[in-house]
Amino acid sequence: MATLFLNKSDVRNLLNMAEVIKAVEQALRDCALGKAKMPPKAYLVLEQGDFRAMPGAIPGAAGMKWVNVHPQNQSLGLPTVMAIIIYNDPATGYPLAVLDGTDITAYRTGAASAIASKYLARKDSHTLGIVGAGRQSYTQLMAHGELFDLRQIKVFDRRAAAVETLIKSFSAYSIKASSLEETVDSDIVCTVTPAREPFLKSEWVRPGTHINAIGADAEGKEELDPSLLKKAMVMVDDLRQAAAAGEINVPVRNGLFKVEEVYATLSEIVIGKKQGRKDKKAITIFDSTGLAIEDIAVAKLVYDKASKAGGYLSLDFV
Repeated sequence: MATLFLNKSDVRNLLNMAEVIKAVEQALRDCALGKAKMPPKAYLVLEQGDFRAMPGAIPGAAGMKWVNVHPQNQSLGLPTVMAIIIYNDPATGYPLAVLDGTDITAYRTGAASAIASKYLARKDSHTLGIVGAGRQSYTQLMAHGELFDLRQIKVFDRRAAAVETLIKSFSAYSIKASSLEETVDSDIVCTVTPAREPFLKSEWVRPGTHINAIGADAEGKEELDPSLLKKAMVMVDDLRQAAAAGEINVPVRNGLFKVEEVYATLSEIVIGKKQGRKDKKAITIFDSTGLAIEDIAVAKLVYDKASKAGGYLSLDFV
């Protein structure tokens, strides 16, 4: 039996956002139904950045992602986030593939946010605000474009060049560089920054807004004014991860928000165990920390397509 080796180019050519959204939503459904397994992330924190080990299993697939987050990498011409995924046969443990996981990470994160918006944003949402114009902003836009009729997209980043590059990359959309406050004045807001101090003020958020809080994915990170959590319906992808390293981690540690105040997990909402948006004026927040089962679901999608297509590097493992 051979092990496939899929590099960044291989994986990117096999990724399709519509398919990724479908795979991620199924993984969330499997999680809620007890068909998936996923221990919490294990963090290795260094002075320059951190590494995370993320094992998980869904029906028919298992594996682990080894991913880093090094914020200073942009100045070195490297991605902030890079990842490798080992994809295994759950029946035998055989390593079916070793895949570059950088784009898989970006795609599944964008997909998870769009799925959250599907259930939590107002049905008449047409404006998307993106805070942070790094790599993740691209897949946030791509994923929301699959599920929503986006008539206007507003982007804020302190780096004007990054905003301009994003705008040029999506010429089919109406995108404009905006101030932070103007960007937050949107139907759906995605925050994708490495902030460790809250910058999104509660008073900027109008009734009916849905926020995907994505940047806070490690202990000490925080993007939203804690008072905003108190007046919003807060959903998480995984309660343990969110309490330890998600958007709620700092407010929980400081006694400004309680874990018990979390309304639901996204998985519970996907299967209908909990209701999503209850009224047009509610402010909803999805605290996204990133799930290993999402990575494995997309790795399975990529592996299955590569196996059918053939022509990729493979080596005998045993």
